Formats: sequence, C-alpha cells, structure tokens
Amino acid sequence: MLCCHSTFLALLFLSSAVSAFIVPLTSFSRSSSSLHAVENAVAAPPAVKRASKTPVFDEVCETTGVTLTRFMLEVAMLNPELQELTTLFGAIDTACKALSNLVKRSQLPSSVTLGYEGAVNVQGEDQKKLDVISNDILKRALRFTGKLGVLASEEEDTPVGLVSNAKTQDIIIDEGERYVAVFDPLDGSSNVDAGIPTGTIIGIYEHDENCAVDENCIGDECTEQEARCLANTLQPGTNLVAAAYCLYSSSTFFVLTLGAGTYGFTLDDQIGEFVLSHPNIKIPETSSIMSMNEANTEMWDEPLQKVLSGWRSGTGPSGKRFSSRYIGSMVGDVHRTLLYGGVFGYPGDKKNVNGKLRLLYEGAPMSFIMEQAGGLSTTGRKRVMEIQPEVVHQRVPIMMGSKNDIQEVIDAYAAWDKK
Repeated sequence: MLCCHSTFLALLFLSSAVSAFIVPLTSFSRSSSSLHAVENAVAAPPAVKRASKTPVFDEVCETTGVTLTRFMLEVAMLNPELQELTTLFGAIDTACKALSNLVKRSQLPSSVTLGYEGAVNVQGEDQKKLDVISNDILKRALRFTGKLGVLASEEEDTPVGLVSNAKTQDIIIDEGERYVAVFDPLDGSSNVDAGIPTGTIIGIYEHDENCAVDENCIGDECTEQEARCLANTLQPGTNLVAAAYCLYSSSTFFVLTLGAGTYGFTLDDQIGEFVLSHPNIKIPETSSIMSMNEANTEMWDEPLQKVLSGWRSGTGPSGKRFSSRYIGSMVGDVHRTLLYGGVFGYPGDKKNVNGKLRLLYEGAPMSFIMEQAGGLSTTGRKRVMEIQPEVVHQRVPIMMGSKNDIQEVIDAYAAWDKK
C-alpha cells in the first residue's frame, strides 16, 4: 500500500479501550521543588506552566509513517499556544538535514568544510570550518522563521540578536511573541575526521514579554535596554519550552521534547523526512552501562569514586557489574544511554572543577530530554535543570541517565556532605 489515509484522534479524555496505545500525558510545573529535596521527587519528571497535549494516531501510513512535520502540526492543533513553535521546528528540521549532508561530505577532498577556520571560539578551542558553517546554517534557518528574538551559540562570544543584515552588529528585538534559542551547532566536531558520531543540541525558551526597547532611546540608554533583553538567554532549564538534538551517525536522528515525553525521529533519505521511530522514549530505571572518561577517575570527587568502584566490582546497590561504553561525543553517548539505559557523565575534576560541558546549550537541554524520558540529571549535589546560569558559556559537571543509578550518585554525595 503506497499511500493511506490517517485519522487523528484529538481527545482530551481517552477511554480505557484505547489507553494501551496512548502516551500518558502529564502536566509539569516549572516551579517544582528540587529533585533532591524529598525522596518522592525522583519518581516523576517536573511539571511545566501549561499542560501539553501530545498527538495520538489511530492509523499510520506504512510508506511514510508519521513525519516530524505532521507531528508538529498535530501538536499545534492540540496546543494553539505552541503554533509559533511549529515554525521554529520546521526550520530546525531543515537545518539538521543540511548539517547531516555537510557532515557526510566533510572528508571529501573537494569539501569546503575541510580544515580549520584559523580562529578560536570563546572557549579557547580551534574553530573548524565545519563549526563555523554549522553555526551559520542554524542562525540563518532560525532567523528567517520570524519567531526568534535572541540566540546564543557555542561559537558566539555573546548572545546575538537576529538582524536583517548579517554584516551589521545592530540588535533587533521585534514586538510580538518570540522565542530565545540556545544551541551547540556541532557537538563532537573534533572527532568528525574519524567518522565518530556528532550532533546538534538545541534549547528553546520563551522571550520575556517585558523585553522592549524604546524607539526614542539614545546611546547608552539603548545599550542598557538591549542588554536586559539579551539576558533572556540566561534562564534555568526549568524555563525551557522545548529541547531537541540531532545525531549524525549510521542514521540521522532527531529527538525532541515539548515537556510531555520524549520522541525520536529517524531521517528517511528516500522521502527526505524525519519519521517517528521512537514514540514516548522511556529510559530503563536501572542499567549496567557507564559512559565516562575513566582516565580521569583519580581526579574526581571521593563520593563519585566510591560509586564508580561499586559499579566496577558489582558491589553497588543494584548488585550489577557495569561495563563501559564511551564515545566521547555527548549527543552520541546520551542517545545510546536513552535507548539502552545507563549513566553518562562528565563530572568536575581537580583540573576542571566545573567539568567542561556548557550549562546553557548542552547541560540544560539534554537534561530536559533525559528527565522527560524518565531519567535524572544532576551535578551530584544539585539538579542541573535548576541551576541559574550567570554567563552564557558557564560550565557544569553532569551525571545523567537511569533513575536508580543516578539516585545512587545523589545519595553518595548527600552521605558524604553529612560527615
């Protein structure tokens, strides 16, 4: 059957007869208390301001399946307040396809992405041409949606306004509903030459409605108002409206959350569309896989070293002996952890007390995705989603993954701090 009609069920209250086929919808509150404050807090993901409704499909075309485009259209029908978000995800969809092709072709002798740009980013890292091109693709894709006010990227020194002329430095903040986008355009790009999986990480926040620049302002007065608007990027993960990542590997994957579950799509090159392949992803609560750079073990905190020792020997609470699976690319490691369970970690050490991952556009969005799949994400002492960033490129130590395994890490730090 090459084509088939599909019927969409938009039901607020679903009968028990179809409940087995329906993703449970949960309301989440952004002002929820800390995961570490009470024992029951780890049992369920936190709530958002609004109760999102997710689409349910009673029939799916065998040829095309449920595309990302259709999925987002159905989300917009059920949640009119998210209609503008559909346009943003359309742009992200296109950008990820373009980046997937760039990564595939990046090692060809004729590729314009080969080599280094000859500059370093704000992190002090050498910028590859592929980093710069990836950053530009995402900026342009998001800019032309007309739905975005400000963005922050790993490759930008500061948050930037979206401007009509890319050569100017003017900051344009339009009236109307807008979003703030934060992203790492190509995570793991240092490994791309070896064919190791890379990815794009994206977080979407709401733009502050009180952000306005007086048309009649002059000089420093305008700069101050603009600075307040650009500070919209410095929001904790609990304010995220949506988060997503694209993984460029054996297939191209697109995984997203809108605050009501985590959904995975796979790019079908034959039709050029992302197709729903992993509906309502749920990470196993307990596993026996750890994904960390164990060469740094001796430089980690003592509580973490103790937990790691128990995992290696099988003497921890689960009684399981852990095996190690480490790629060295956050998107690739987290994707595997989501599907198979386990722990992904980049903790702080004596050399890098706050680790090396960036809170705003790596830690918070990936933590949002992980929590919505039933996992946990912590620094050991604090829930990553609740940390208020002070600067755009702030770093954060991270341990995320299966609920019971991460809870073991949290408990170890709590016991250590009581000594």
